[in-house]
Amino acid sequence: MKVLVLNCGSSSLKYQLIDMKNEEVLCKGLVERIGIEGSILKHEKPGLEGKHIVEEAMNDHKDAIKHVLNAVVDAKVGAVKDMKEIDAVGHRIVHGGEKFASSAVLTDEVIKAIEDCSALAPLHNPANLMGVEACQAILPGVVQVGVFDTAFHQTMPEKTFLYGLPHELYTKYGIRRYGFHGTSHMYVTQKAAEMLGKSPEDLKIITCHLGNGASIAAVNHGKCLDTSMGLTPLEGLIMGTRCGDIDPAIIPFIMNKEGLDADGVDNLMNKQSGVYGMTGISSDFRDIEDAAKEGNKLAINALDAYVQRVKKYIGAYAAEMNGVDAIVFTAGLGENGIGMRSDICKDMEYLGVSVDAEKNNVRGKDTVISSDDSKVKVLLIPTNEELMIARDTLKLAK
Repeated sequence: MKVLVLNCGSSSLKYQLIDMKNEEVLCKGLVERIGIEGSILKHEKPGLEGKHIVEEAMNDHKDAIKHVLNAVVDAKVGAVKDMKEIDAVGHRIVHGGEKFASSAVLTDEVIKAIEDCSALAPLHNPANLMGVEACQAILPGVVQVGVFDTAFHQTMPEKTFLYGLPHELYTKYGIRRYGFHGTSHMYVTQKAAEMLGKSPEDLKIITCHLGNGASIAAVNHGKCLDTSMGLTPLEGLIMGTRCGDIDPAIIPFIMNKEGLDADGVDNLMNKQSGVYGMTGISSDFRDIEDAAKEGNKLAINALDAYVQRVKKYIGAYAAEMNGVDAIVFTAGLGENGIGMRSDICKDMEYLGVSVDAEKNNVRGKDTVISSDDSKVKVLLIPTNEELMIARDTLKLAK
């Protein structure tokens, strides 16, 4: 069975075609600038030298998906001979609210429920649904499955997901903590258990998805107990351009001092803050690290603050679970930040964490980086959200 995995953004589309017989990626690619001048598709296939590039106007996601499918079945660069070989499509859906604790076949009723959640993810859910609508038109009769970023975190108890706000705001508008990156946290949880030769149900794991967007989850015996993101992906860690946890009284203070409206302060917190705002240099941690090496004080402070926040969440989640068996690092910074992983785990002897410098000197590879005598195992696991989406799609499409 072959599954096409789609991750639609407002003006972009990432895709992979996976043969579920052996979970082999047959081809993958990225479409950028959908609906914008300069639309471009970059298609890759194992054994294909370089990337197959298509630069053509793509006015909407339907146009983009047509170009994707043309590349997938192309005689020279494609991976299958006919679209009929695509058995199912798995879609990343960012927000499922409280309606979805697991993936779901995209019936009219399910699509309506996703639309109802769009107020909670106005930039993401409508874009995700554009991909669904396009596939329904181009691949009629093919099973479509939605895999939700929020679903894995639906096991959080009320004491964890409720805010200290009037309860009617929860009942009227669904204002509560939802969490995100759930597909990634679920994948690395399962992979960590496999690497340790145990079942997820037998472990207490803290998963650290550290990228431009970042979140941490406490996974207690296979279920999410807590996670750092909240109603939106803004809560939690300092990120590339997001501020993370702040005193909420800062918001009206800034609005008054800077003359900002709600959209203005939302833009400031989501797009102008994080390490980018703290340094004025970049949202890319590699640039921040280069500046820190040159002695830039703002860059040094930003990295120190980032490490401190991650360390604080790890400590809090260890306390919440009454211990921890494994800490997992994943996503761009987690997979490639050798120094960052070392700094985060430094001075955690009280918790039983000890990282082996030689083992840690690695990027993007499934491996245990803790010392042999470390009470808590520390693992590096490259995330694979696309494979997780494909696996869920396979289960529901059979």
